[in-house]
Amino acid sequence: MEFSSLALTCLFAFTLILPSHAQDSPQDYLNAHNEARSAVNVGPMTWDETVAGFARDYANQRIADCNLVHSGGGGQYGENLAGSSVDLSGTDAVRLWVDERADYDYNSNSCAPEKVCGHYTQVVWRDSVRLGCAKVRCNNGGTFIGCNYAPPGNFIGQKPY
Repeated sequence: MEFSSLALTCLFAFTLILPSHAQDSPQDYLNAHNEARSAVNVGPMTWDETVAGFARDYANQRIADCNLVHSGGGGQYGENLAGSSVDLSGTDAVRLWVDERADYDYNSNSCAPEKVCGHYTQVVWRDSVRLGCAKVRCNNGGTFIGCNYAPPGNFIGQKPY
């Protein structure tokens, strides 16, 4: 009985904490990206309303299904996507991408075996200097978040910084 109460308390506390961290403004996205970039001595990004418009248009196309399918960026943008079955904040999405840093090896410019780190390298890609992000709540109650980067990054054989 005591174990069940503890589990419910933790779940309830998590639910209370999550919305209080919801940060989805352009400045919130920029701060989260620029903090990661600063950690590896890469200059800051700026918010670009054209890039954000692209991100918004694509996010709106995902409202019906919330599927994490890349837009392709029309060749002009890099892109990171995140999703959740609950209300994920923009800063939490960026944190998920930045957490991939643990799986990135700068010397070999590669990810650890069977790991993904390309979201992280896009966040810190030195030549990607303009950012635009968007978040939508999907029809299934989930969240879809997309950030686009100009110019795009993650070119094979090139290091992000």
